Amino acid sequence: MTEGESTAVGEAGTEGSRTRLWVERSLRPGDRIRAVVRLRGGWTSRMRRLDVEGNGERYSLVLRSFVKPFYVRHARGLLTREADILRLLADTGVPAARLHAVDATAEHCDHPSLLMSLLPGTLRLTGEDREDIERTTQLLARQLVAIHALSVPEGARPRAYEAWTGPERVRLPGSLSRPDVWRRAVDVIRRPPPAHRSRFLHRDFHPGNVLFSGTGAGLAVTGVVDWVETSWGPADLDVAHCSTALALLHGVPAGMSLAKHYVAAGGTLAEEPADHLYWRILDALAFAPDAEKVAEPWRELGRHDLTPAVLTERLEAYLQALFESYG
Repeated sequence: MTEGESTAVGEAGTEGSRTRLWVERSLRPGDRIRAVVRLRGGWTSRMRRLDVEGNGERYSLVLRSFVKPFYVRHARGLLTREADILRLLADTGVPAARLHAVDATAEHCDHPSLLMSLLPGTLRLTGEDREDIERTTQLLARQLVAIHALSVPEGARPRAYEAWTGPERVRLPGSLSRPDVWRRAVDVIRRPPPAHRSRFLHRDFHPGNVLFSGTGAGLAVTGVVDWVETSWGPADLDVAHCSTALALLHGVPAGMSLAKHYVAAGGTLAEEPADHLYWRILDALAFAPDAEKVAEPWRELGRHDLTPAVLTERLEAYLQALFESYG
């Protein structure tokens, strides 16, 4: 996330705001919200940084609120799951926020909301050069390996993963330069899901949900955000999702390199190329026809080059590269 405009009370509201009162009730006695800064880069939620002051100390929290009707309807499950996951991650080495409070049904707030600590760092969606992109991709792979290595007791495991598309639900682009590639891709996911060993998945792990600090050799992951889709399923699926996003952001070579770095960092993927291909294609087709869902926040953060035509072209080229490598 990156910062936008600052206001005196912003999303936390005016003096009569239910959300602001709820937030301040969760603070230490005497602490008050002094400023609110919109955080750009979110798609599902309205994100605000709340600057808090009290007893001579200043600190910041993040307020996540669902305002879009679809997400309001599903907020109970999404925010309750995220709250549970943040509690689970609190005693691990995964750099996740600390939960402060949650109102998943808007019982006390204007909208379903979750309050958490502010993580350091910023998003890196541009890539200064190919070497910079490669370094970022290596760090993403290592972080995924660490997430998948978490040992989670059976009773604390998240829900089983859900596929975000299927052969009958795929929406193909209106204009296809390689219709054979798209037809072949849809055919790949007509088979039943391959047998797999399930692990703890972020499920929406991509550069838009990872914070970094430093530059060059000092570049490091400082935070992983957005745990509402956390699931139990194959590691290949998390690798697939991040790979697709990298291909859309930076081109096919970036999307194809993540799996290599993941294995080099100690991760384990499907032994059979056809099985790994299934998960990669399943994820990629969920972005069709033009990846507008992810492109909107990316363009808000400065990636104006990611037009629907560019994204469709990259997605098609990525599908072709997957067949060349695993098909």
